[in-house]
Amino acid sequence: MERIRKTLSLKLDRPLAAGPTPDVEVVRQAIVHHLCLRATYNRGMIILAPHILYEKHGEPHVDGVVIERNDAKPLEQKLGTFKVSGLRAPVTISEAVTPIAGFDPRDARYAERTIAVLEL
Repeated sequence: MERIRKTLSLKLDRPLAAGPTPDVEVVRQAIVHHLCLRATYNRGMIILAPHILYEKHGEPHVDGVVIERNDAKPLEQKLGTFKVSGLRAPVTISEAVTPIAGFDPRDARYAERTIAVLEL
């Protein structure tokens, strides 16, 4: 008679800390070099002017201004928050970032951990 063995598996809530993911590094480089990003977000194509990359609840987030969404300009420019894990295939583009008025990198919401910030 063959004995059935139980198999144990391990499911991690978060990936092991082995350094920044490629998408986080792309966003960080875009901020450092004052360049916009093109990515898919919520099944739509966006061009984003990233301002700050930070951790919130242990997850990387980027605050930035949407320059274009699905080939259309937004009605108003405002700073939005995006989970980096929600940005699909982000790439830097040659369009330069123009900082939005009123952006304050010292805001309390960025207190957990700032990874990169747009130099004003």
